[in-house]
Amino acid sequence: MKSHAAVTWTGNLREGKGQISSGSGVLQNITYSAAKRFEGEPGTNPEELIAAAHASCFSMAMTAEFSKAFNVKKIETSATVTLEKQGDGFQIVSSHLDTEADIEGVDEDQFQRMAEEVKVKCPVSRALNVTITLEARLKSSKSQTDVASRETRMN
Repeated sequence: MKSHAAVTWTGNLREGKGQISSGSGVLQNITYSAAKRFEGEPGTNPEELIAAAHASCFSMAMTAEFSKAFNVKKIETSATVTLEKQGDGFQIVSSHLDTEADIEGVDEDQFQRMAEEVKVKCPVSRALNVTITLEARLKSSKSQTDVASRETRMN
């Protein structure tokens, strides 16, 4: 399977802008710029797109893994990708996944172990050479929430 996206950038970095389009057509000439990336102007940026890819991939991988033995009702995941200035450039240094799952039949220990395994096996996690942290909550039938946080360096 191959996915495709294309970008056209015009102008210099400070005042220029780019347009992102995806092969599927879901993204069509979406504008991004240095101001949107570094100065907080509304709009998307490469890190936001990586975060969306990571959260969606992780949720799909969780669903695939847990559906083998349990009834997956719902998985909600957000990802926060951190870009930091390092030396004379910038580097993505981490991605934090925050997920809440409603899965029938799994106990907390098994849920945490499997979620950690999925974090490492997720294709987008494997593609990122950054520290990936995970906060995973299993919704119980009694509406109690259990939380665990773990960190892994992907290389």
